[in-house]
Amino acid sequence: EIYTLSLHDALPIWSALCERIGIANSKLTHEPAGGERLVIEKDMPDHNVAISLVMEALTDKEHGVIKEISEISAVGHRVVHGGMKYSESTIVDEKVKEGIRECFDLGPLHNPANLMGIEAVEKAVPGVPNVVVFDTAFGMSMPQKACRYAIPNEYYEKYSIRRYGFHGTSHMFVAGEAIKFGNLDPKNAKVIVCHLGNGSSADQIGRASCRERV
Repeated sequence: EIYTLSLHDALPIWSALCERIGIANSKLTHEPAGGERLVIEKDMPDHNVAISLVMEALTDKEHGVIKEISEISAVGHRVVHGGMKYSESTIVDEKVKEGIRECFDLGPLHNPANLMGIEAVEKAVPGVPNVVVFDTAFGMSMPQKACRYAIPNEYYEKYSIRRYGFHGTSHMFVAGEAIKFGNLDPKNAKVIVCHLGNGSSADQIGRASCRERV
């Protein structure tokens, strides 16, 4: 799922969704803000083809929103699992990509595909900075009493088994909006946020940015 933002006002100006990559009946759905939703049905055997189609649609003379790829200043990626290594957003380099690979066991359904997407973008727009936002980063400020399980310490140290908290980007945004909507003091507010979808989670966000999984 892809959104193109205007850096001037940080609002989405275009969105796209690639579905069924690597299997039959692949399709790309894309839509400029306030415009018509278009569907392109074309085989996407891998992420490289998918990203190429996205770039073609993004620069399409009739339905795209930029004239050429050189207008892209940076590309952001949501990566599900950063393990205990990453607690904030970071610019992609070979070391970061290796870190994502090391978390394949922790995020087997997502991290491999996330990395494929990053490498496909690197090929499509070489030289453009790629930035990753880790879904688990939001929960890394949890205190030890909240993130540790009652298991031998070896499992924590050797296999990184702990409570991470997922859907962190969603919880961070919704918590911030809830605090603004309720005219609450961000330094003292305590809110409970629920993320409901194909995967669901709930977080308690309290003072000093401590997040406790509930």
